[in-house]
Amino acid sequence: MPVELLGKSAQELTEFVVSLGERPYRGSQLYQALYAERKFDFAAMTSLPATFRERLLSDEGGRITPPRVEQRFVSADGSIRYLCAIGGEDAKPAQIEAVFMPREGRQTICISTQAGCAVDCHFCLTAQLGLIRNLTAGEIVGQVLVALEENRDQLAPQTNVVLMGQGEPLLNYDATMAAVRILLDPKGVGLAPRHVTLSTSGIVPGIQKLAQEKVRPSLAISLNASSDEQRDALMPINRKYPLDVLLGACREFPLRPREYFTFEYVLLGGVNDTPDDARRVVRLLAHLRAKVNLIPWNPGNLPYRSPAPESIEEFQRVLMDKGVPAFIRYSRGQDVFAACGQLALMESPSRFVALQ
Repeated sequence: MPVELLGKSAQELTEFVVSLGERPYRGSQLYQALYAERKFDFAAMTSLPATFRERLLSDEGGRITPPRVEQRFVSADGSIRYLCAIGGEDAKPAQIEAVFMPREGRQTICISTQAGCAVDCHFCLTAQLGLIRNLTAGEIVGQVLVALEENRDQLAPQTNVVLMGQGEPLLNYDATMAAVRILLDPKGVGLAPRHVTLSTSGIVPGIQKLAQEKVRPSLAISLNASSDEQRDALMPINRKYPLDVLLGACREFPLRPREYFTFEYVLLGGVNDTPDDARRVVRLLAHLRAKVNLIPWNPGNLPYRSPAPESIEEFQRVLMDKGVPAFIRYSRGQDVFAACGQLALMESPSRFVALQ
């Protein structure tokens, strides 16, 4: 049976080509064609000799199986939500989502690391899916390659990748980091570490493990509450890793020069959006090199509401006055359920209307 090559490292591809009787340098050529040139068809890899390409196409050769785009949902703001199918021959079939967000001078691609999610944040539609399965490294990095290839003719010079789609990246650590290493490899996808961000709900062992990595993405923490009692109610993971444990791991995390922690704070109207909440957040983040992204809650069929504009502005003012950099981030793609917390495999536009 052909070997799946998407997601394999340069070393793994070298070992694979040697097993076929090829010289080791063919592995580097294959790696470049797959990740730097985004070629998913062996016939298009003209840097490889025809005899090797024929061997790759044999039953003992390889295969490249990127996520298959089933539907595209285009937002009024230009964002595109991709509903993709994964799995098949040797993995459980599932659906995942990725979002392509173009802006002047750059594009940001939001990708999933799991199909569904087990963390059960109560304000997030993805949590309603539960955990379907972990993604492979190939299924993770493949989302970036597919989104770039789909938009090849309009790509800006800079690409950002955020691991903020379906799933908790640190609960699929090995596959996530295998994909990240390919994304950050100058000979692979070639992204800069500051342009790749991993967002976690606060899986402390994963944060501690990430701290030991020689090559790693930037780290974002989903905070979303100003006290343990509040966070327990919104994010059950807090009962396992409460705020003092989570923030203790952050204080021990070796930030790079000029690097900041990003704390994401979803503002829920009447729940966690008061000036007192803001003051408690300031105290929580004391002695951390941190900035806060304030994200007004995006609509869905959940028992929450978006905060009032004046609440958002007051929350930001309290943080800024206390020396905590705070930015209001209005999510893109809300009209096609591509925004933060909205990825729930929606297929029918009528369901969008029903949920707003």
